[in-house]
Amino acid sequence: MQTTMRTLRFIGWPWFLATLVVLVVGFREAIFLVPSDAAQGDVGRIFYYHVPIAMLSLLFPYINFAASLAFLYWKRRDPLKALAADALALASAEVTVVYTTICLVTGSLWGRAAWGIWWTWDERLTSMLILWLLYVSYLMLRRFSATGQTHSLAAVLSVFAAVDVPIVYMSIRWWRTQHPSPVFGGGPDSGMDKSMLPAFFWNLAAWALWGIFLLVTRFVLERRNQLAEQDDALRAMEASLEIPQ
Repeated sequence: MQTTMRTLRFIGWPWFLATLVVLVVGFREAIFLVPSDAAQGDVGRIFYYHVPIAMLSLLFPYINFAASLAFLYWKRRDPLKALAADALALASAEVTVVYTTICLVTGSLWGRAAWGIWWTWDERLTSMLILWLLYVSYLMLRRFSATGQTHSLAAVLSVFAAVDVPIVYMSIRWWRTQHPSPVFGGGPDSGMDKSMLPAFFWNLAAWALWGIFLLVTRFVLERRNQLAEQDDALRAMEASLEIPQ
């Protein structure tokens, strides 16, 4: 385990620096090189941040879902593997909250400029808000629950949260919503002009790299906390078994 930690720390700094470089390139592409949107003007540039983050905010919940299932499977079979899975579940839930929050904030800013209102109870917006609330509830359960089954309850909650992800994705296909139609695969008029693609994909790569960096960093910190708690428990057990002189 210590070897794995050292390897992750060794990779972490180059990954972080590469992420910063890609973020800068994405910012340059989106702000300075892509022409302004004909209908929205410079406000339309938020598209290059909102859409990639919205896409990634539907990816991290499934990492949480898979890790939670692994935790439930290994809980009695192999507690050490279960702890690692639980650390990954917590890390991915935290990243999910970060990305869904940014998605909702940038979407509200875009909606204010495009629709004249900050919020509407559109199916896409509402289902994304529910996803955010589910993962905030997940983190609050883990933080404040006093029961001995907190991690198992949180894992079960993550299963319900994962059900909302395809609803968020399909909401603008199932219902005629105020939200714009799908950018990709939405019909004959969907897609982007070729001039927009570099800015979009640079920012998608940048925010994917950033999300992975946050995920791995938080996983390493949680594993370190778990190992420290195990060492404290072992020392306490050894102390309780010592025979008084």
